[in-house]
Amino acid sequence: GREPFPIAAVGPPGSVAAMTSPDAEPGYRALFGPGETFRNEVAARVCLRIAGYRPIAKAAQVSCPWLISVCDDDAITPYRPSVSSPAQLPVTGHLDFELGGLHSKSADLRRNSLPYQFKLAFNRDWGVLIGGEAVVSLRDPSVGDSRMRGLGDTNLVLKRAFTVDEATAFGLELGVKIPTARNVIGSGSTDLGVNGIVSRDFGSLHLDANLNFTHIGGAETGTGSVQTGLSTSFSHPLTERLSATAELSGLRRSGTASTALMLVALAYSPSKRLTMDIGVARGLNPGSPNLAMFAGLVIPVARLW
Repeated sequence: GREPFPIAAVGPPGSVAAMTSPDAEPGYRALFGPGETFRNEVAARVCLRIAGYRPIAKAAQVSCPWLISVCDDDAITPYRPSVSSPAQLPVTGHLDFELGGLHSKSADLRRNSLPYQFKLAFNRDWGVLIGGEAVVSLRDPSVGDSRMRGLGDTNLVLKRAFTVDEATAFGLELGVKIPTARNVIGSGSTDLGVNGIVSRDFGSLHLDANLNFTHIGGAETGTGSVQTGLSTSFSHPLTERLSATAELSGLRRSGTASTALMLVALAYSPSKRLTMDIGVARGLNPGSPNLAMFAGLVIPVARLW
């Protein structure tokens, strides 16, 4: 056969290497003592086997004593601050929590809320998301002069991740929105949705693209029952701990005004276990909120297994 084509075993994010996560290179180099060197090289063809590499599947065939080491400092996988979800799941068995504050305004309407989300991966392929709005404060002159407050709707999502390699992944989300909010604050109906995801690294530039379809349970007369959503976000590291995100997103449903938003945000990660973000979104057409401002954080809550 032909000679192997070598690539680096580990490297910084955006480089051509088998492992390029932010903690891959520091963690690998920590295996060697001061002054020790190693050959940072591996045959590129091993990347074709990484996705299906599961040593635990052969564990029953090991007859000698063996040691399992578990990492207790895995990095979190933020889904904030963009509308687009990444294809990747969080660390298996780790319960992550996202919480934010959101203020939006459009004409005379003012809406403030605390969006939240719990994320849990059962394994590298399957996970579940539970989220919604913990508190909603709404002022809408079209339905009254007083401000309305209450719990928002709740979303339950089953997620499947398809990892191709270190740079590419696909995802599929099946979700249901439960109408836990009052009709004025929420939609008052149960909605069903499916979301397709493509995530890809182009060097140090990361792309998340989502295409989703939602069946609106309480569609009004003269409006369509299927809503289509499309979003594309790009994120890029500015420093080791600071990154920037830009995104275009929109919704379309017959009989209603379409929306189009442009979002820009900054995210700061002082450690692998905390990410904070802040940003703004601007409406690009009359059917969208004029302006939205948000901030939030992502933290691990517990390691369940």
